[in-house]
Amino acid sequence: MSEITLAVDSAGKAAGIAILRDEVLIYESYLDAGLTHSETLLPMLKSALAATGIAPAEINLYAVSAGPGSFTGLRIGMALAKGLALPNHTPCIGVSTLEALALSVFVPQGSIVVAAEDARRGEVYYAAFEQTAEGLHRLCPDTAGKPCEMQEMLENAKKSVFIVGDGAEVCYNNLEKNLTLTVLPAHLRKGRASGVAFAARAACARGENTDAALLAPEYLKLCQAQRERQEKLKGSETT
Repeated sequence: MSEITLAVDSAGKAAGIAILRDEVLIYESYLDAGLTHSETLLPMLKSALAATGIAPAEINLYAVSAGPGSFTGLRIGMALAKGLALPNHTPCIGVSTLEALALSVFVPQGSIVVAAEDARRGEVYYAAFEQTAEGLHRLCPDTAGKPCEMQEMLENAKKSVFIVGDGAEVCYNNLEKNLTLTVLPAHLRKGRASGVAFAARAACARGENTDAALLAPEYLKLCQAQRERQEKLKGSETT
């Protein structure tokens, strides 16, 4: 009997829904029209189920981008995934936004894909993966920092580097050009819900948690309100 995976992507400005039957993508929608995820995700979900004729009870696994990414977007997507999974105790897994982003693109075997999302203030959320015959091999954990922090790792790898995500240009402009760097075109470097779905299948194979009740976003950085509070506290300590 086939396994049905439904994935939700809300980590960035675009919203996405994808459905896999086993390892085959049978449906995907992508919307980047400037609307909030609270406006778009539920209608997109209803359209996906109507188009495929799949009932919620038939879904074996829910997947959602868990971060890093937009703080509000992550919470909206995770709330939707949990709301779908909990009533029937359906397995639900949160996956790295950066791993999903890397799985959304195709790069030559033996090369490196750097997934980078803009974290503001000259920083990015980044992770690097090598494309092998067996699939993606992670080279570093999801990290928030300056692009130059990747320089030594990428130099030592001595491989062609493809950069994806909305932080791609920030990385390209701040990495030394002794690397073989390629920034994928804008329409090819955005995350897709199918990447979330494939990342979820890989995470399940690794035995990662699928209990929806235990899901939580992985922000990597404090939100703006928390940063401002810390800065005020530091200021008051020095006066």
